[in-house]
Amino acid sequence: MPIAEVKKTAEQKMSRSVETLKGDFQKVRTGRAHTGLLDHVMVDYYGALLPIGQCANVTLGDARTINVQPWEKKMVQVIEKAIRDSDLGLNPATSGDVIRVPMPPLTEERRRDLIKVVRHEAEEARVAIRNVRREANEHLKRMLKNHEVSEDDERRALEDLQKLTDRFIAEVDKVLQAKEQDLLAI
Repeated sequence: MPIAEVKKTAEQKMSRSVETLKGDFQKVRTGRAHTGLLDHVMVDYYGALLPIGQCANVTLGDARTINVQPWEKKMVQVIEKAIRDSDLGLNPATSGDVIRVPMPPLTEERRRDLIKVVRHEAEEARVAIRNVRREANEHLKRMLKNHEVSEDDERRALEDLQKLTDRFIAEVDKVLQAKEQDLLAI
């Protein structure tokens, strides 16, 4: 695999990490209910972990309430527990076989909690980008060891990978800062 291909692959993976972060930030809503908010909540469905959307209907009750209707009546308690245990800070309430998830009003404390969540997700994206860099660096070192590239080419490629990493981490920081401003806006 030539050096250009290693760099191109690393750039694509880093780009995917940033896109994933943007998708995760879409789920962190500012006080309004959104069905996508529960997409990453996993439910223990007879021993297999499934997203809520694969074992229940998730709909909007109104602007501040999400309704979750499990397909099986005995899954109500399991789904309610999964929502409560998620890192979203939601407190679902069951009435019959429908779980209502009211969106808490955005108090200053809630905004700070959401900022902690988005900072954590941004840090995970940074770690993913650094892991891509590490894998690419290891690949380049193996190529050097196998005499597929010269030391100068390997050193230049490592510098290019570092610049690429810095660029994507700066992009993560920019996306994080925009989301923090959105959360702090009243």
